Amino acid sequence: MASNPPTPSNEPMRLVVVGAGGRMGKSLIKAIHDTTGVVLHAAIEREGSPLLGQDSGVVAGLMPNGVPITEDALPAFVKAQGVLDFSTPAATVHFAGLAAQARLVHVVGTTGLAEADFAKLKAAARHSILIQSGNFSLGVNMLAALVKQAAKALQSGWDIEIVEMHHRMKVDAPSGTALLLGEAAAKGRGISLSQAAVRARDGHTGARVDGMIGFQALRGGTVVGDHTVILAGNGERIELRHIAEDRGLFAQGAVKAALWGWAHGRSGFYGMNDVLGIEA
Repeated sequence: MASNPPTPSNEPMRLVVVGAGGRMGKSLIKAIHDTTGVVLHAAIEREGSPLLGQDSGVVAGLMPNGVPITEDALPAFVKAQGVLDFSTPAATVHFAGLAAQARLVHVVGTTGLAEADFAKLKAAARHSILIQSGNFSLGVNMLAALVKQAAKALQSGWDIEIVEMHHRMKVDAPSGTALLLGEAAAKGRGISLSQAAVRARDGHTGARVDGMIGFQALRGGTVVGDHTVILAGNGERIELRHIAEDRGLFAQGAVKAALWGWAHGRSGFYGMNDVLGIEA
């Protein structure tokens, strides 16, 4: 097997988009088209997709680009330098294995990943440059840094609740971004999110337990992403909010992450804090 991908040269970075026919897949293809230093190498869709064989540029709303959508990922990965992956947990674990074999930069924006999935991704990252985040926007990652600071400064007597809303078609809850913000709050408090998270309330729940981090997920319409972190104290409340108006900003961040990974050149498991140089 080859070592890590070669360092950047005058040639653009060859990127594969998996889930090319989905909302994010189309946005990723557009972002690659609009970004200097990268080129779309391959577009992958699931077996049996009606989009197979179609020009990926046309599917994404662009001019034809000569890159047909295919279901065969392996040969695409072999000659690529990076893969952008906003698919499903099972597919992402599979692609992580292929990316590790090919020593690629693997950018993962898939949500709904379980602890077992993360364990497999981290194992694959021993042989790839894997960059995972619940959200690839600059604003959200800056928000997470602020949430961590606020949670650290405001301890006893301050309750934390995270409210998120997304479009009606989103299939997982809470969102990956909400969990990213919850992790930031938990780190600020020096606690484990898995032990502190309250993901649903119904019926006679009793008084709120001190130190818990609550989540509420709203679904409807065409909302791209709306996240609010509420820190509620005695007689006062702080609300930190991020509103995403265009999912293209996530795609742009993912391409930025791929370029960072290619330049970085060292295998491992990374996040957007590494890409943006934000203190974790």
